[in-house]
Amino acid sequence: MTTLSKTGRRPGEPARTLPGTAGRTWVERVMGIPVSLVVRGPDVRSPATEAIAAEFFGHLRRVDAIFSTYRTDSQLSRWARGELALADADPSVREVLVLCELARQSTGGYFDARSLPHPLGPGTRFDPSGLLKGWAVQRAARHLADLDRHGWCVNAGGDVLVHAPAGDAPWRVGLEDPAHPGRLLRLVDARTGAVATSSTAHRGAHVVDPHTARPATGTRAVTVIGPSLLWADVYATAAAARGRGALAWLATIDGYEALRVDSDGTIDATAGWPAD
Repeated sequence: MTTLSKTGRRPGEPARTLPGTAGRTWVERVMGIPVSLVVRGPDVRSPATEAIAAEFFGHLRRVDAIFSTYRTDSQLSRWARGELALADADPSVREVLVLCELARQSTGGYFDARSLPHPLGPGTRFDPSGLLKGWAVQRAARHLADLDRHGWCVNAGGDVLVHAPAGDAPWRVGLEDPAHPGRLLRLVDARTGAVATSSTAHRGAHVVDPHTARPATGTRAVTVIGPSLLWADVYATAAAARGRGALAWLATIDGYEALRVDSDGTIDATAGWPAD
C-alpha cells in the first residue's frame, strides 16, 4: 500500500484544511475502494475548485456504473453474459478490452484479465479490475488539469497519482512495510506521475499467476513508479505474479522503476530507483 498522510477523516465527511498547508481533502468510496483527492495551493475553497473535485469523482462513479464486476446491471456484466453487444456498449468498454489484451502481451501473460477467479462463487470470469483502477483515475485526473497553479494528489486504494507545479514541494509518498502493516518501509518524493503497489499485507496472496492459475506467493510487495498509473498498476500486478524474476523484467521497461520485497523479506530495487 502507498500512503501520503493519515488525516483521520472518514469517507463522506466534509473536506477540511490540512494541518500546516493551504490544502483541502475530499474522500469518497467509489469502485469499492476509498479514493482521496488532496489539492494544495490558492483558493482551494473556491466554487471552481469544488466543481473540479465534483467532476473528478463524478467521472469515477460513471466508470463504476459501466465496469463494476459486482453490479449485475453494469455494461461489463451484461456484455460478459452475452446480453450486450460490444458495438452497443459505451466506447470505453472496447478501449478497456483492447488495453487488457495489450497488457497481457506486454507482460508475457503475467497480467491476464481473461480468466480470473470469480469473487462471488466458483469458476472464472473476465475481470479487468487490475487495470481498470489506474485507467479510470488517470482519465478522471484530466479534470484536474485546470488546477494549473495547484498541486494535487489522488490516492485510490493505495495507488497514487500526483502533480506538483514548478516551485512547489514534491509529494512524499510512503510505502507500507508488508511484514508490519502500518509501518513505513520507504519514502519516495514524487513531483509528477504514479506510484502503484501490489502487496500481500492486507489481502494475502490475492494475485493469481495466470500460467499456473494459483496464487503467487514469491513476492510480499512490489512498488512501481512511472509516468502512467495505468501501466504502473499493471506492471506491479504482473511483477507480483512473476515472482523472483520480476525485477530483471521490470528493469527492461523504459520510464519505470521498481522496488520489490521477496517472500523472505529481502528488498531489492531497479538501478534507477530513487535513493532514500
